[in-house]
Amino acid sequence: MKKNEAVTKVMTSDPVSISQNEPVSAARKLLEQKGVHHLPVTNGENLTGILTSNDFLRVSFGEFGNQDARSLDAILDHTYQLSDLMNSNPTTVCKSQTVREAAIILARSNFHSLPVVDGEKLIGIVTSSDLIDYLLEQY
Repeated sequence: MKKNEAVTKVMTSDPVSISQNEPVSAARKLLEQKGVHHLPVTNGENLTGILTSNDFLRVSFGEFGNQDARSLDAILDHTYQLSDLMNSNPTTVCKSQTVREAAIILARSNFHSLPVVDGEKLIGIVTSSDLIDYLLEQY
């Protein structure tokens, strides 16, 4: 196994992300339409946070019950901004870190994605699934 392989080899480049100025409903729609579970939040090209499907479900179902999508979007947009829901200090890896370093972080945490940054610029995302796929390729 290649212990020193750069995380850039396994990350998803140009991940689905959302501007911090977008409404919460836009995040809900992106998570649903793109089939992703982790949504980096940006200001221009810079990472400002991350919103996961779990963060979103915590408020959308916990507080508002069984609303149809349009009603739910209206309630969420009226009640929250992305900054209220996102983790504004996500754990990240820089592009020079290794697959092994990313795996150690994810194995010892309770989250399943790491934004990959170059300085503050978002350049990718690596998930637990990416690491499992990488591991499978090795055998």
